[in-house]
Amino acid sequence: MRAKGKERQWLRHQSIGELDDTKIIDGLTGEKAIYKRRGELEPELGSPQQKPKRLRLLVDVSGSMYRFNGLDGRLERSMESVCMVLEAFENYEHKFKYDIVGHSGDGFNIELVRSDKIPRNNKERLQIMKTMHAHSQFCMSGDHTLEGTEHAIQEVAKEEADERFVIVLSDANLERYGISPARFTQVLTCNPQVNAFAIFIGSLGDQAERLQQILPAGRSFVAMDAKQIPQILQQIFTSTMLSTA
Repeated sequence: MRAKGKERQWLRHQSIGELDDTKIIDGLTGEKAIYKRRGELEPELGSPQQKPKRLRLLVDVSGSMYRFNGLDGRLERSMESVCMVLEAFENYEHKFKYDIVGHSGDGFNIELVRSDKIPRNNKERLQIMKTMHAHSQFCMSGDHTLEGTEHAIQEVAKEEADERFVIVLSDANLERYGISPARFTQVLTCNPQVNAFAIFIGSLGDQAERLQQILPAGRSFVAMDAKQIPQILQQIFTSTMLSTA
């Protein structure tokens, strides 16, 4: 992945600003763009990252994940996906600073993995899976998808980073809690400094597909197989590289 963060440096060949000493002769010949000023410049292709990319993974550990797991395996798929993320970013801590939080009827910011305490082996990763499973089994009924997403975006936006990402891993059962696609879109796009996406890993009927069609293009994905997660993550990171944001 290439650097995306803009670098503050001297912008030359400007029509206003400080006189550029190297352009004095040009000024005598009538050249107008002989000034320089400080500004942000897009990094050149292949430039190394000066700061890590910041990612928060927001995972649905609500009661519905446990309740409907027997129907479509959504909780198992969620745990597999989290495990894949942990394994994928192993040894890349210098490029990615990430954490994982959950949301359920119990709250919107349930700590699962801290950015300064990443699981280092299979035993530690297994403990995260057990925590997710137990929480989903015994938590209160309810949903904090909106609150969790909004809070994650606000928190990530505060940090210095090359790029900022929030990825919501959830079932598509938002209608049950009165969450409209328009409201979810509003939250996902509330801060242009943070690239927020949703990956739906559970669906009753065609819920997920219908929701994906309504949400802004490229902001949501459907993964009914955990093996799709790495490819989706690659799509997400590539999409921001191609954007002009």
